This record gives sequence, C-alpha cells and structure tokens, in this order.
Amino acid sequence: MKKAVFFDRDGTINKEVNYLIKKEDIEFMPGLTEALVMLKEAGFLNIIITNQSAVARGLLSIEELESIHNEFFNRLNKNEKILIDDIFYSPYHIDGIVEKFKVEHRDRKPDIGLIEKATAKYNINLKESFFVGDSYTDMKCAANAKLKKIMMMTGYGKRDFKKCLDENIIIECPADNLIEAASFILNNSVPDN
Repeated sequence: MKKAVFFDRDGTINKEVNYLIKKEDIEFMPGLTEALVMLKEAGFLNIIITNQSAVARGLLSIEELESIHNEFFNRLNKNEKILIDDIFYSPYHIDGIVEKFKVEHRDRKPDIGLIEKATAKYNINLKESFFVGDSYTDMKCAANAKLKKIMMMTGYGKRDFKKCLDENIIIECPADNLIEAASFILNNSVPDN
C-alpha cells in the first residue's frame, strides 16, 4: 500500500481567487515546489482533492476545468519529475444552475467520495496518509476519512481554524506555509521499509 498527501487546491496549492476560471490566474503558493519535492522524495503520492462548484454554477465547463488542471500538471511536472500525481475534483453543488451538477454528491467535500476514488485507484493506506487544506470543509473531510490533518493558515485557514476547534476537529498541525506542512508530515510519518 502507498502513502499519500491529499491537498486541497484553492488557498492551499494556489492562491485563493474566488473561482479560478482562467489559467493566467494560477499563482502557486510560496514553497509549493520545494514541499512537493520533499514529500515525493519521502515516498508520498501528492494528490489534489478539490470542490469545483464553478462548474455547477455555470462559470466554466468540465473541459475548461480540465484545461486548468492540465496547466497545473504542465507547470509542476517538469523534466520527468512528477510532483502532482493526480487531481480529483467534484463539479457538484446543490445551488448550481447546471442541472447535471445541481445535486448533493458524495464526491463533494466534506464527504469522502474523492478520497475513496483516489484510495481505490492508487491502493492508498489512509492510516499513513495526510490531508493539507485551508478550510473547515477540508478538515471535516480529513476527519471523516480518518486522515491526519494539517490546516494551512492561508486562504480560509485563519477564518475556519476556530470553527474546527469548536466542533472538536483535532488539527494535528496548523501551518503557515507548505514547507512547514511538509516538514511536519516527514517528522510524523512512518519511514518506508
């Protein structure tokens, strides 16, 4: 079985822009590449798990979203170095306007449908895996999947940290940046045999 770090996308991997709908608006968080390299060298899969309600809201199509995700792969996976292994997304939102995606769906965080899909595809050991995110929804999803939780104090992190505490969601590490998050993971993971 493999170990993984599940990352939220907006506010964690890239700066929050309130619906990332254009490639030119992608701005990666400081330290992202270094953190991903640290984790890959330690044997982790790096997988993005993201709610993308902009599709349900009619702000972009699945094809446009996948084009944005291809840009993530192109910019982060260079010189035969794979830093991001996969991106799993939920295009659903009950308040959407696109009928096909205007539903409650198990893939939408805080539910764990996307984590289950990634786990099945990559044979992931959740007990040895982590979730890095910046919102209450991310931490609730991680708790539902019984993952160790690193909450970024970027994006919505500062706003949502207290809500997590109020709801007894134990955050193993609040982190100010991705290098700090990766260091915590490396210091709190079981080494490969």
